[in-house]
Amino acid sequence: MTPAGNETRRGITRMRGFGTTIFSEMTALATRTGAINLGQGFPDTDGPGLMLRTAVNAIQSGQNQYAPGPGTPDLRTAIARHQGDWYGLDFDPDTEILVTAGATEAIAATLLGLCEPGDEVLCVEPYYDSYAAVIALAGAVRRPVTLRPPDYRLDTAALAASITPRTRVILINSPHNPTGAVFDRHELAEVARLCVQHDLIAVTDEVYEHIVFHGEHVPLATLPGMRDRTVTISSAGKTFSATGWKVGWICAAPDLVAAVARVKQFLTFTNAAPFQPAVAAALGLPRDYFTSLASDLRAKRDLLCQGLVAAGFDVHIPAGTYFVTADAAPLGGEDGIAFCRALPERAGVVAVPVGVFYDQEAHDVVPGASLVRFAFCKQDNVLQEAVRRLEGLRDGGPVVEPAPRRIPGTVEQPGAWAR
Repeated sequence: MTPAGNETRRGITRMRGFGTTIFSEMTALATRTGAINLGQGFPDTDGPGLMLRTAVNAIQSGQNQYAPGPGTPDLRTAIARHQGDWYGLDFDPDTEILVTAGATEAIAATLLGLCEPGDEVLCVEPYYDSYAAVIALAGAVRRPVTLRPPDYRLDTAALAASITPRTRVILINSPHNPTGAVFDRHELAEVARLCVQHDLIAVTDEVYEHIVFHGEHVPLATLPGMRDRTVTISSAGKTFSATGWKVGWICAAPDLVAAVARVKQFLTFTNAAPFQPAVAAALGLPRDYFTSLASDLRAKRDLLCQGLVAAGFDVHIPAGTYFVTADAAPLGGEDGIAFCRALPERAGVVAVPVGVFYDQEAHDVVPGASLVRFAFCKQDNVLQEAVRRLEGLRDGGPVVEPAPRRIPGTVEQPGAWAR
């Protein structure tokens, strides 16, 4: 048994404020109540057949031991070819690409490898919950710049005003989770200008690069002065409906890759040996695959958004990603956390409160307190049933009680990290 009082002394101080992510609580609610889980961003269908067959062949042919630390040569070559074909970026597969255990490890290894204690990381909020945790692990300081509904445009003036002599990294996620914003070329050009002017490193989380409905995905590394000061992160999980495989990568200049690899080798060392050749095959699929992915998800987005409007939500139509944010205030959901905790019992659907993805310590009033996020990367019949269930909210329901303020993205219950 743990001696009384020791709980507060065990574990590093900078991580004590972090509980388990909100996804675990919401998924447990879905399991307990039988609700439709539109909280976590995972598809309910498998990826392309070629990729799946290649993985099976790799397993059956004995490719089940450690892969090379940087990643298998075929996957690194495929990533380099993909970056060239889609964006005109030229990366050396031997020195400028590193395969990771998903984008989550890529983000962690990058920030741990590039930030000294006390360095500041500018990040756009609301943000993917692991950002805050990894910044804390690095001993760095997060400086949030807020996106505000309904359009969630990047406030470049606020970004510029947030830069100090301690700023080391600007962390950008586009297409953006959870808001679905896609930053345009003008916004990203200003980010690039600030990086060059202040000699900053940009870390870009681009896992939804092929899920864009309006506008275009512009990799920051393609802009003037950014090729050698950007760490570009992506993964197979979202593009190929294989979130459980955890195959991600970074593309960057050799010195940046070396700094990240120095950390990554002591995290997972290597991962997913039989899945790496499968992802390499998937990256070589015709362009039709990638355009069909976006068009199919756009139809699912429209199906869910129309249902949310009919149920009484104020809906913010996303330009990309798997997600739609909706304001629950018209339905009595001024506190989005409490609303989401009550929703499985009220309507048989699970969503995620957006308020947990803001830096709550930086705001007297959390900007997204009444916003909730729904995932639409599900089969049409699942979305149709969710819409049918949500229609009942128009008839009213119990007013939910306010929930306590929490560290971004966390809850104090057991569970596992999830994106």
